[in-house]
Amino acid sequence: MSRDHADLIFAGGPVFSAGAGPATSVAVRSGRILAVGDDLSGLRGPATEVVDLAGRLLLPGFQDAHVHAVMGGVELNQCDLTETTDPDEYLRRVAVYAAAHPELEWISGGGWSMESFPGGVPARELLDRVVPDRPVYLINRDHHGAWVNSRALELAGITADTPDPAHGRIDRNPDGSPAGGLQEGAMELVGDLLPEVTTADRIAGLRRAQALLHSLGVTAWQDAMVCATNGYPDVADAYLAAATEGWLTATVVGALWWDRERGAEQIPELLAKRERFSVGRLRCDSVKLMLDGVAENFTAAMTEPYRDACGCATTNRGLSFIDPVSLPGFVTELDGHGFQVHFHALGDRAVRDGLDAVAAARAANGFRDTRPHLAHLQVVHPDDVPRFRALGATANLQALWASHEPQMDDLTIPFLDPALVERQYPFGDLWRSGAHLACGSDWPVSTPDPWQAIHVAVNRAHHGSGLGPFLPGQRLDLATALAAYTAGSAYVNRLDDTGTVRPGNRADLVVLDRDPFAAPPDEIAATRVAMTFVDGDLVHGA
Repeated sequence: MSRDHADLIFAGGPVFSAGAGPATSVAVRSGRILAVGDDLSGLRGPATEVVDLAGRLLLPGFQDAHVHAVMGGVELNQCDLTETTDPDEYLRRVAVYAAAHPELEWISGGGWSMESFPGGVPARELLDRVVPDRPVYLINRDHHGAWVNSRALELAGITADTPDPAHGRIDRNPDGSPAGGLQEGAMELVGDLLPEVTTADRIAGLRRAQALLHSLGVTAWQDAMVCATNGYPDVADAYLAAATEGWLTATVVGALWWDRERGAEQIPELLAKRERFSVGRLRCDSVKLMLDGVAENFTAAMTEPYRDACGCATTNRGLSFIDPVSLPGFVTELDGHGFQVHFHALGDRAVRDGLDAVAAARAANGFRDTRPHLAHLQVVHPDDVPRFRALGATANLQALWASHEPQMDDLTIPFLDPALVERQYPFGDLWRSGAHLACGSDWPVSTPDPWQAIHVAVNRAHHGSGLGPFLPGQRLDLATALAAYTAGSAYVNRLDDTGTVRPGNRADLVVLDRDPFAAPPDEIAATRVAMTFVDGDLVHGA
């Protein structure tokens, strides 16, 4: 191959790149984008591979700014309750899985939806019908609750007299006996008894996850829970193996977990972990701080109290997993060490606490290029919307959740203060305020397919749901949503030579099966990925 020729040329279709002008051809050499234009035939040599786009869109690789890839890959091999909300189907799948795995001491998996059960609380007796003799532990789709059977409760010693842990709740029957649901920190009471997921299991999970994410056009991601504690699995060993053995084809930023039971004394350990787990295509220079829970089990931290089933205000405003008074000091010290902070902030009080902590770090350290970001943002107070731009904090959107569905309409809206209902997922307000936007899936909490999330970002409704748009004034246009999932997430991941189709950037590129800009917005979700390239090498497709 002559040094004047391209290794690879894409031609004959539109090219999307946030902020760049229109083009129909892209040339790649030595894993980098060589040229972008309309006629690049002069760069074609006898060994140049040419991909005919045939009108299909070429775009930068998607980057998932908040995902749990190893966990998702492990769960692909467990009892899968996703893609249905029918309790009878749950039980059928559990029975089939248990029968197929008589060697397993525990039946584990998950993906069930709270909307499937009255009040969002599943009954242990349902699982007892299909698996009476072995313990069952099934995490719900948002991973903030678990459904267990009587045998699991028995092994854990959970009775009517068992107190709720400080950061969780045991769902109970009217007589106080455990009903079968465990929320937040209460999950650990049973979860800690499960057989250990081995390093080999996690490595296999990462292999499955990487293949799946590449098939969806994802070329880089930020794993939001590396070196976890507080009852969550530590997946660092799988990433380290993949990076050192050379089979990690994605670029991965690991967000090191902040142990919420400890304080600043853990920062030297985080510095050591950053050094140890930054190798090859893996870089662990972000720290994940989980500030609150989720709205549907009333643990997301809100400025206004939750309502009860009768619509009356309660005394519950959710949980703060990290002391808001101490948080600014923690974040200031992390920022001073060059760490990015990655907040789980779902309720508007948690969002405010996170922004206050970033403000303290900015005041103490100046505007360092640490690129803090806040994920989930289900409820944001209007006063805090402009603070994202002012503080240089990125809004990390999980757009799939911004729609009418039973979990929203039956388990969330009736229990939120009316003022909070209108503040949910304010993507449009954040964009109009000048906030930097990124996108992530939170898989395995929800689908890792970017197109499903982009569909909701644009339409504020799930494809084919038949329901009207949820707060339609908060829609994003397709170009903005695509830019958030590519250039926006690349910015968060501090991968500045990715995310856009520009000369000199890495050739992390995706060929679609169509041009979604040429179709109606309500067809966005039908878009599929035909080919995915990392550094100019094909990692998915033919």
